[in-house]
Amino acid sequence: MFNWILKYAGRPFKPGTHIKERYLIKKVLGMGSYGISYLAEDKKGQKPAVVKQLRSYKAQSKKGLHSFQREAEILSALHETAFPAYYEDFQWRNKNFIAMEYIDGETFEDLIFIKKDSYDEKESFHILLKVLMAVKNLHEKEIVHRDLRIPNILLKNQSIHIIDFGLARRMSKENEESKSESKYTKEKKLFRECSYRSDFFALGHFVLFLLYSSFEPSTKKNSCWEEELELSAVAKEIIKRMLQLQKPFDSIDELIEEVTKCTDGREQNVIFQ
Repeated sequence: MFNWILKYAGRPFKPGTHIKERYLIKKVLGMGSYGISYLAEDKKGQKPAVVKQLRSYKAQSKKGLHSFQREAEILSALHETAFPAYYEDFQWRNKNFIAMEYIDGETFEDLIFIKKDSYDEKESFHILLKVLMAVKNLHEKEIVHRDLRIPNILLKNQSIHIIDFGLARRMSKENEESKSESKYTKEKKLFRECSYRSDFFALGHFVLFLLYSSFEPSTKKNSCWEEELELSAVAKEIIKRMLQLQKPFDSIDELIEEVTKCTDGREQNVIFQ
């Protein structure tokens, strides 16, 4: 049964495989229901690359293939250094691939849970501000990321990078499609809806992860974040609005303006230069 599943879903290529005579597979970075990601050496530029492969059974469905093509189209439209550079999308051995820049940074998931880094309120909001400046580039192109979680936000050489555009959508084209995603719970809908506010909602959770990194739990019964975290009134209001517990932000510019108040409008060299 397991072998049949592997055959149906598609085995990953082994290290040492040359894809399209250009990409030398080094290792598998991750495997999911939609695809397989490899770390590869780009022989053309003599540099590391990420090669993303769509699973064969997903390519057989119109929705699966369209989603993969949309990811390639969105990546190709992004030219800022905060995002992986798009190299190409192609077919090889009847399989679909996207090749892009490999960003050798540390995810905030690793920074918080493996390296045990901790951030106070001011540091957390400085990081959030940097992330928002990157997201602003997306929203100005009418792109919603829809998956701004700690595994998809990286820190490299004091700079923020955002990866994994598999769930990204264009506002002008995808609004109707998002309405059909009614299978999600209310919270999941806030993450996945094709709206700029879905990115704000996700980043509300992101900044809570940062803030909880310095939280020292007591023996008391678990409480909500508003009671557990010692935050300024401004910080609490911003997070509530991001989580849509109060009047949501209407635009990224409005959110950036409010977050700047928590950082005193200054860069902080402790985290960023």
